[in-house]
Amino acid sequence: MQQEVLDNLISIRRKLHANPELGYQEYETADLICRELDKLGIPYRKNIAKTGVVATLSKGEGPGVVLRADMDALPIRENTELAFKSTKQTKAGNHDIPLMHACGHDVHVTMLLGAAALLKDTDYKGTIKFIFQPSEEGTYDDPEKKSGGQRMVEAGELDDVKAALALHVHPLLPVGKVAYKLGQALACANFFRIEITGRMAHAAVAPHLGIDAILISSHIIQAVSSIAHKYIPPHEPTVISFTKINGGIAPNVIADKVVLEGTVRALDLSTFNTVLARIEKIIQATMLSFDADIKISYDLNYPSLLNDKAIHEKVSGPLESVFGKQNIIPVDAILGSEDFAFYSRKVPSMFYFLGAQDTAEKTYFLHDSKVVFNESCIPYGSQLLAEGALALLK
Repeated sequence: MQQEVLDNLISIRRKLHANPELGYQEYETADLICRELDKLGIPYRKNIAKTGVVATLSKGEGPGVVLRADMDALPIRENTELAFKSTKQTKAGNHDIPLMHACGHDVHVTMLLGAAALLKDTDYKGTIKFIFQPSEEGTYDDPEKKSGGQRMVEAGELDDVKAALALHVHPLLPVGKVAYKLGQALACANFFRIEITGRMAHAAVAPHLGIDAILISSHIIQAVSSIAHKYIPPHEPTVISFTKINGGIAPNVIADKVVLEGTVRALDLSTFNTVLARIEKIIQATMLSFDADIKISYDLNYPSLLNDKAIHEKVSGPLESVFGKQNIIPVDAILGSEDFAFYSRKVPSMFYFLGAQDTAEKTYFLHDSKVVFNESCIPYGSQLLAEGALALLK
């Protein structure tokens, strides 16, 4: 990569990092992307899947492939010493919410723009779509509880392509290395909310007249938490975590309402659906047992991400030329989730972890207020995306 191009990409990345935006609010991010695409002379469409940008390079008759980057940031206050660290906030009601690119999506956008710059004057036959996708981290205020990845697929952006590629920076993996897992690589995931409505009563004089929402919540927590251990085979990675509980009025009043929140993760989609079905059974049975009203709702619902062996083999040449064979590392699946999963279930896809470890003695993982990504990873990622797309078009 020419130094002038790399210098421009680093400048872009720092602008993005200093100006993070939450999902479905990436207006400034999208505007910056469009300005850079205008400079490259690459046509694009705006406001896809709400705030996304889709650019297209077509050169003659041939197949189509997708290269994807996510754009959104997280509600985290940055705690780094970077000169371009985020000081940006957004409003949520009467509260100021600090924002940070703590998952590296600023680097993802930058690398995809770098790939576009590399491919602009390259000869090939076919179509390359550059998808700058909103709202990977969650569904935010979407009324249908859909993420940007799900909306991109439903908008038909993958209907005319045969494959998709994406990268994710890994702040604990050294620069110059790339990691992958074939098959089910990242977990199915959801966020759940269980609302228990009972009946208020005096806690000492007349507890029998109430329906104790706190007692009911304790039964639900115990029963649901036991699903992974007693109803799922030990070899199927599954996690059910209750992460939030809110209820009660006073020490002498039986609580009439409790809200529980948490997440379910499972590597296998059928296992994931089994867990959700059993949670529903537990809720129905608990309602009958305690004469309470219990409702469950879900904030997101991601399937597991599938990495395709044939696609991996087709990009093996670019992988080796960019990283060297000894730096291509197979790893185990993890219970993190990614809405690139929707792409991977539409067309054969590969999702790689790109080494982006900082040079500091102590480094931090994704979603940490102190995480720092090494900008030296940018040319590696841009080149892999560009050469990978060309390999898939052959």
